[in-house]
Amino acid sequence: MKIQGKMFLWLAVFILLVAIVYGVWSHEPAGTTALFLAFGLSVMIGYYLAFTARRADTGAQDRPDADVADDAGELGFFSPHSWQPLALAFGGALAFMGIVFGWWLMYFSAPFILVGIFGWVFEYYRGPDQRY
Repeated sequence: MKIQGKMFLWLAVFILLVAIVYGVWSHEPAGTTALFLAFGLSVMIGYYLAFTARRADTGAQDRPDADVADDAGELGFFSPHSWQPLALAFGGALAFMGIVFGWWLMYFSAPFILVGIFGWVFEYYRGPDQRY
């Protein structure tokens, strides 16, 4: 993660230079503000990755002699058969259609969104006294 942190910090330096040049030459406030905000986001991500790299083990991407297979392994647990993303997608689509056609559609999208979020969060919850 060290290399990613450095990449984002160098990107932040580049965006800062571009923002200054763009602001001086164009005198356009919206684009200049957007570039300065992109600079801030790059600094935040780069600092986070650099800060986390000090606490994490050295990954294969930080070693110049590493192969692609050195970083293989388990990435985490992913639910193999969850229907909750479908409910969230349907509720989100209705919500965005509510922005276009009328805010009254939000009343129909809210139950789908709430059921999808609740179901996704508690999908594997078995209770405090039960074992798997």
